[in-house]
Amino acid sequence: MAENETNTVSDNNNPGNSGIDNLKVLENIEVKLTVEVGSTELKIRDLLRLNEGSVVELERLAGDPLDILANGVKIAKGEVVMVGERFGIRFTEVTNPENRVQKL
Repeated sequence: MAENETNTVSDNNNPGNSGIDNLKVLENIEVKLTVEVGSTELKIRDLLRLNEGSVVELERLAGDPLDILANGVKIAKGEVVMVGERFGIRFTEVTNPENRVQKL
């Protein structure tokens, strides 16, 4: 490493480092946030019969909190809200930051 460069990665062997300090290294990485309304399983024949106006019943009950996923990993639950003309999600249950990142 050149003399004027600094090492910004925390030393994981240093017992003084907290998990939150180690997370700072990851803060600028982008993840895809997805809200899952529900799911169900269909046979291929039923999938092929779907057309405009078809309704598929999901396993989640109306009013149940929705799953919030980061890169496909569940990190929270929430409820749909309106933000102007767009949908938004209000977080109602959230895992702690270290658990969220470990699962990613």
